[in-house]
Amino acid sequence: MVVGVCKLLLFMPECRSLKDKRAILRSMKDRFFARFKITLAEVEDHDLWQRAAMGFAVVSNDRRFVESLMDKATAFVESNGSVELMDRASDIMTF
Repeated sequence: MVVGVCKLLLFMPECRSLKDKRAILRSMKDRFFARFKITLAEVEDHDLWQRAAMGFAVVSNDRRFVESLMDKATAFVESNGSVELMDRASDIMTF
């Protein structure tokens, strides 16, 4: 079993309140799930209105599939015009 975990640090320059942040993240999470069938969750920076730390995990029996899906998912988030990807941290573990 191969497990990949990824944490994305995002900057949202257009946000002026937590309400704006939640609207952007909700839309992005819905589109992310529709595209990849992976749940994207806010894992840090809940009270900061221009930053978000989002995380997701992928489980498979093929390491190349996990790497590829994590790269595609990150590129999808990065292509969202409302957010800027500041940093990405990921790890792949084999059990």
